Amino acid sequence: MASCMLALALLLFLAGSTPIAIAGSSGRLLKSSHESTVLDVDAVRQSLLHRPAKGAIDEEEKNAVAEKEEEVMSIVHSSHFSAHSTRSHREALEARLKMDAARVEAIAQRLEMALNGVKHRDLTLVHNASSSPATVFSQSEADSSSGSQVTSGLAFGSGEYFVRVGIGSPTKLQYLVMDTGSDVPWIQCSPCKSCYKQNDAVFDPRASSSFRRLSCSTPQCKLLDVKACASTDNRCLYQVSYGDGSFTVGDLASDSFLVSRGRTSPVVFGCGHDNEGLFVGAAGLLGLGAGKLSFPSQLSSRKFSYCLVSRDNGVRASSALLFGDSALPTSASFAYTQLLKNPKLDTFYYAGLSGISIGGTLLSIPSTAFKLSSSTGRGGVIIDSGTSVTRLPTYAYTVMRDAFRSATQKLPRAADFSLFDTCYDFSALTSVTIPTVSFHFEGGASVQLPPSNYLVPVDTSGTFCFAFSKTSLDLSIIGNIQQQTMRVAIDLDSSRVGFAPRQCT
Repeated sequence: MASCMLALALLLFLAGSTPIAIAGSSGRLLKSSHESTVLDVDAVRQSLLHRPAKGAIDEEEKNAVAEKEEEVMSIVHSSHFSAHSTRSHREALEARLKMDAARVEAIAQRLEMALNGVKHRDLTLVHNASSSPATVFSQSEADSSSGSQVTSGLAFGSGEYFVRVGIGSPTKLQYLVMDTGSDVPWIQCSPCKSCYKQNDAVFDPRASSSFRRLSCSTPQCKLLDVKACASTDNRCLYQVSYGDGSFTVGDLASDSFLVSRGRTSPVVFGCGHDNEGLFVGAAGLLGLGAGKLSFPSQLSSRKFSYCLVSRDNGVRASSALLFGDSALPTSASFAYTQLLKNPKLDTFYYAGLSGISIGGTLLSIPSTAFKLSSSTGRGGVIIDSGTSVTRLPTYAYTVMRDAFRSATQKLPRAADFSLFDTCYDFSALTSVTIPTVSFHFEGGASVQLPPSNYLVPVDTSGTFCFAFSKTSLDLSIIGNIQQQTMRVAIDLDSSRVGFAPRQCT
């Protein structure tokens, strides 16, 4: 850590759609829902087979990439940076699912800390002028869970989706990991004590006329989980650390962020001079959570929407991260439901999921399986851009999986793969008819998932798996596989979340 800094520590536990009215008992056929849909197996297979091999990306593809790098607030999948990867699709997916498991564990442990009543004031900094940061707990229950931190820096933001962000005056474009499950934005800054390799040049705050370091007396510094002050000039220091030893540490600062072309806004963020460990190749992380220091919470209009491009569309695919009133389409296809608030932790976005249907039939899952307790903060359903695979409590998942298996019993099965226990061999098929899958939300909103959002390829030979997984937690998470190609709108001012199909363009 730079000599001008005090030793600092922060303990961070991880880390098409049609509105319908839902009525009647479980198992009732929802007549307004379609019973089946078609998965174009051949189109998916071809998109995987025709990805450029190492060193084979053509000039047109390079130009498409270059154009995206000039688009402010454009969202791209990580394949944008891995077109030259030598890993097979199967190997890449297996690695991503391992990372995804760490992400879910991180979220669970961060929630557990909050649910156990560990407050900011319960954490005590231990300053050691000659060594790296350390943190101790003042509560015994915190001591007992100190070994359950996230296992990788990659887990706090999956690194699957990057957003192009303009920072400083003059503006410098940077790729940041997009993460609705975290709050404080941070980027690597020079001069570096230690910086990992990133796609763009490291941001130099000395070259920005609008850059300002924040002092320890500022309200924003006081909002940090644990704060420390530089002894020389009383500036506010931040740190985000991970269980495997990965961390970012530096100054809490403010600078101009380009929200859209021609529109800037001052934003408080972490300017990291010492960034070490297992981080992705982005310049940092754009925290899009609901906390007070998150990027959207700092804007004058706390409304934003995103559309996650399909991971199978290659490097050309991109979409826009939108802010303000224009982020909320008025299309009749948009299905809105109320955003729920966890009384114990304000970062995550909760939606009131009331049921799931397979093939137009509402499953026999009690609505209490998805209920968020307003008193304890347990349970509920999180919408998360950083988690890949949707997780459901074991009972709810088993009911859903068995219903899907029953409706697809004539399709050829394949061996399980990683998190997936329901897979199919479509190698001899060009398309298959499969049951629809729909989420139903409180207030009557219903979202029918595209077939590619729940049957995903695990190799290039035709093996597809049902992209849901069980969890022993009482928490459900709607992941980015299920969200891809849909526009998800978050309206913090009106406490609502909306979904619309095919809204990435």
